[in-house]
Amino acid sequence: MTQSSLNRDIFGTLANGEDVHAITLTNAAGMSVKIISYGASIQSVCVPDANGTFADVTTGYASLEEYVAQPQYFGATVGRVANRIAGARFEIDGKVYSVPANDGAHSLHGGDVGFDKVNWTVTACDEEALSVTLSHVSPDGDQGYPGTLKVTATYQLHPDNALSVHYQAATDAPTCVNLSNHAYWHLGGEGASYDATDHLLTIAAEQFLPVDATLIPTGERRSVAGTPFDFRKPMPISKHVRSNADAQLTHGGGYDHNWIVGGEVAREPQLMAHLEDPVSGRTMALLSNQPGLQFYSGNFFDGTTSGKAGKSYGIGDAIALEPQMFPDAPNQPVFASAVLRPGQMYSNMIVWRFGTSASLSAYIQA
Repeated sequence: MTQSSLNRDIFGTLANGEDVHAITLTNAAGMSVKIISYGASIQSVCVPDANGTFADVTTGYASLEEYVAQPQYFGATVGRVANRIAGARFEIDGKVYSVPANDGAHSLHGGDVGFDKVNWTVTACDEEALSVTLSHVSPDGDQGYPGTLKVTATYQLHPDNALSVHYQAATDAPTCVNLSNHAYWHLGGEGASYDATDHLLTIAAEQFLPVDATLIPTGERRSVAGTPFDFRKPMPISKHVRSNADAQLTHGGGYDHNWIVGGEVAREPQLMAHLEDPVSGRTMALLSNQPGLQFYSGNFFDGTTSGKAGKSYGIGDAIALEPQMFPDAPNQPVFASAVLRPGQMYSNMIVWRFGTSASLSAYIQA
């Protein structure tokens, strides 16, 4: 056992002279997490394998300069609206709003300068609770979105090797909000020699949202039964990810879809997915109060980005699991609404619980 600690350092300095802060949380079990204020991002997560050997299991860069020069959403808070908005436009109360088209004709992860590309303010550090709160104020008209939005992200490292983040937001005018965290995972370590698609994935969902050729949901809710999208029991991601077993897999070169875990935002986080690396024995259970889970199998990594361990990230070297509202919800009234109004409080609670194969089995059965 080690002594828990919270350490605050300067990660780097932006061109405008702003310091980017790094807060490292370490619990008594030795698990450590580094959060940086740029993008309110998870920069590292070091957890033990079945033999007690620690490794950093999330992708990221070693320097601020790389985060700025080659943005990849590594561990970042994405918003105002995570995922895609079709046609880079939406309507609220009869008024049409246009947002940046940064993904073909569509808007992705908040636009050209989303929340992943701003330096958040560290507003509180609690050494006893092992938590840090960051805040950001997005002004009215930011990236085309209406209303001044005040956002907080509170990360906490728990004694049982769980990391959580609670996103909250309030607005002074009707707007759209769909925040998430875009961490990529490889439970063998982010510099491992084998693909993250060798992991076993389970997703607690009976339906998913099919997409068109530009990765916009069609509005259909399709059963996973008998398809490559059926992760109700543990399945190697590699089994179907690069196959043509389903036309849906050809649109994005693998999985880039939203699974339906619930109909609306829940009161408390619920188990959404779990991930297991058979090689290291590391596991991760993912919980959230959101209705949707976007699973992205790292289809567009092309070897031009190198991570903290110096390894170039190629296709499938890491995967993302992003709890959120359904993609393109602002344009699809059959989906739960992503509109936030004055007096309401947006809330997304995400928990990543790390362990080994035996500990995860015990947790799921409890």
